Amino acid sequence: MSTHTGRRPGDGDLPPEPGRTASSASAPDTGTTPAEREPVGSPRRFWSARRVPAVIVALLCLAVVGLLLYDVVSVRAGRPAMGWRRRLADELATRPLDDVWIIVGAAVALVLGLCLVVLAVTPGLRSLLPMRRPPGSRGTSEVRAGLDRRAVALLLRDRAMRVSGVESARVDVGRRKIKARAQVHFRDLDEVRADLDTALSEAVASLGLARRPSLTVHVRRPKKG
Repeated sequence: MSTHTGRRPGDGDLPPEPGRTASSASAPDTGTTPAEREPVGSPRRFWSARRVPAVIVALLCLAVVGLLLYDVVSVRAGRPAMGWRRRLADELATRPLDDVWIIVGAAVALVLGLCLVVLAVTPGLRSLLPMRRPPGSRGTSEVRAGLDRRAVALLLRDRAMRVSGVESARVDVGRRKIKARAQVHFRDLDEVRADLDTALSEAVASLGLARRPSLTVHVRRPKKG
């Protein structure tokens, strides 16, 4: 069992220190204390641009408004109104509010409106985990870093496979929880679980995530036969 990615990272894929990028990992130590290396605040989640929904809504509004404007101009020029507008006006004037089609249309409009509101107020991009900002990053809020959840899952799986006794492993990475499952073909289960918990906890800590997910480790023997 493995994560759904085809690339296997090397041994050096983990950042050597929480909150430090690869470019700064090789820089000499400046003598700062661990307290001074603490991140300055926690960055917010990445927000999606929502380009596709925005384009769809803009095109629909443009089509409806353009057609309505054309019909209004035609009426002002002395031509009769389009049949669809006359029929719509008659239906709205004669149908009662408890009519089935009125209720269905209002429900559809309500659902579409709620979907647009949800898209407007939620960040999206759930596959990206924001990283902590290093010290001295005030005033550079436009520079942000994040890790893809699938890449994190693959990296943690490879770290789990290095633990002695692990035959196969699967890691599921969420925004708040990480679940690791491993099959053990030798050694005591409790010992392997303890080693896995230690190895994966260190790996998660070294990623420098803004919000460190909780880690859950499950180990079991492979099924016989």
